[in-house]
Amino acid sequence: MADRLEALFERFSVRAQVFQAGVLCGINDLAPDGDSGQLHLIQRGPVAVYHGDGATPALQVEQPSLLLYPRPLPHRFVSDPHTGAQLTCAHLRFDGGSAHPIAAALPDYACLPLEQVPALQGTLALLFEEAFDQRCGRRALLDRLFEVVLIQVLRHLMDHGQTQAGMLAGLGHPRLRLALVAMHEAPAREWTLDALAATAGMSRSVFANSFREAVGSTPGAYLQQWRVALAQRALRQGRPLKRVAEDVGYGSESTLSRAFKAQLGVSPREWKQGLA
Repeated sequence: MADRLEALFERFSVRAQVFQAGVLCGINDLAPDGDSGQLHLIQRGPVAVYHGDGATPALQVEQPSLLLYPRPLPHRFVSDPHTGAQLTCAHLRFDGGSAHPIAAALPDYACLPLEQVPALQGTLALLFEEAFDQRCGRRALLDRLFEVVLIQVLRHLMDHGQTQAGMLAGLGHPRLRLALVAMHEAPAREWTLDALAATAGMSRSVFANSFREAVGSTPGAYLQQWRVALAQRALRQGRPLKRVAEDVGYGSESTLSRAFKAQLGVSPREWKQGLA
């Protein structure tokens, strides 16, 4: 079976950085750190979760749960002022921030009771053991364990159909995933609708309709989006535009610029100037 996540993480990394391990009492604001997301493991609650300036809770967490924010979203945890809630939390630093393909494909937040994700049990046992001990290398190990948790959560969301639309919904489809992985792994190939349908083992019309329904765009539009995302990454790394155009499947700078502007509303050079 094609690895649905390998090409994504190979090209767009994500790093976790633990910032909380222990009891939080009363009212605690958990502001995003720049363009980072956050991952919270609530080992003991209860916790009322507020988003932004909301006056009523967006969530009431009563059992051990995982709370994932793939993109910046200010939130507040309110727990008992005396007994509090026990949490272990990490910032998620996606390569490219909110534009990271996985961060962009996820909902604003996801809350999963830990008992619903049995594959996490071994990882969480080690993570919680390390979180409340003072062994050497503790923080580095916790950071890596949070990255493992993220991958396991993505698997769970795809395998259980909990990604309603977009790239991850397509990667959860038993046939569409083959075409998506092929585009991710070989973006410079001159992909046609027929070639992608054949890769997925589907007829042209069924593939096109299924792709649009699951992913929310045509295969051609998705391929352009993926190529432009790769171009953004390469430009952030300082690579020359001509080489970037060739590497992502466009024969010239002008062709890449047209695709870039269609996708983002600005030329590659204008976009890069905005990074300064």
